Amino acid sequence: MAIKVVQYGCGKMSKYTIRYVIEKGYKLVGAYDIDASKFGVDAGEFAGIKKLGVKINDAKNLRDGLLTKKPDIVIVTTRSLIGELEDVLSICAECGVNAITTCEEAFFPENSNPTIFKKVDKLARQNGCVITGAGYQDVFWGNLIAVLAGATHKITKIKGRTSYNVEDYGIALAEAHGAGMSLDEFDKKIASVDRMSKQKRQKLINSGQYSPSYMWNTNGWLADRFGWTITEQTQECVPQTYKKALNSKTLGMKIPAGYATGMSAVVTSKTKEGIVIETECVGKVYAPDEFDSNEWTIYGEPDTTVVINRPATVELTCATIVNRIPDVINCAKKGYIPTSQMPICEFNHKK
Repeated sequence: MAIKVVQYGCGKMSKYTIRYVIEKGYKLVGAYDIDASKFGVDAGEFAGIKKLGVKINDAKNLRDGLLTKKPDIVIVTTRSLIGELEDVLSICAECGVNAITTCEEAFFPENSNPTIFKKVDKLARQNGCVITGAGYQDVFWGNLIAVLAGATHKITKIKGRTSYNVEDYGIALAEAHGAGMSLDEFDKKIASVDRMSKQKRQKLINSGQYSPSYMWNTNGWLADRFGWTITEQTQECVPQTYKKALNSKTLGMKIPAGYATGMSAVVTSKTKEGIVIETECVGKVYAPDEFDSNEWTIYGEPDTTVVINRPATVELTCATIVNRIPDVINCAKKGYIPTSQMPICEFNHKK
């Protein structure tokens, strides 16, 4: 019997996830969004494929839909911070329905929002389902590094740098990167967090009010994958600018010259094992000559560097989500289970 899928969030990413789900032979049984203009639209037509007979519904009706349709899994492609997904992930967990999300913080939320992580984990364990986060970072910031490490005798440091165009992902991600802000506004809303003491940051994390860069969670994922214990972790966010004004369709504005087009975030983690993880993500509205890239180096014996230029980041994110579906459904452990505790993501043929 075909795996039954519900799509939550009908925006840019879902046009790929819906099509990929259908082409894998899975069955879409529901689609939800908060935009009233999309209500009643056939989800297949929205995704640019054939009619599926599944109308996009009001997100307020998700709980009833899950209890009625009893899907195997929900794909959530909306926001970037797990605090923004607390309600939808809690509903999935309460209904005993597996869920996988592209939310970047959801990749490893235990080290940035333990309050929501523990809440959703408890609900999922009680109701026998799995909640997780995946996407581009699952392969290119996580499992790719783990595979390279398998050919390494000794590791002293892992260093990574990735860049992506915030125009490709929607307004939530662009705003989280400070795109369109003046430098003063960027400093007050984003960079100032980096200047707080360790004690104050931990208090903020414990309260569920911390807004991490994506690499904060990636470093936690990597340490978990390798079985390392992080003893200290710091973050520095720096605004990116451009000499000319840049038009942003996602933000609906022209970013003035000298304003933040996005940011670079560098996260450094020291481990009990003596290995340092230093990662940087650059997310911004691209100038005409810029493109996505991904570069990682494992230092030790031997040193190894891998560079991937111009990856199709959106498509890779959505394909990873859909390829992860069997792993989530078949996961023996129940609860909030990061993909660092699942098998390496593999290509799945049409079922």
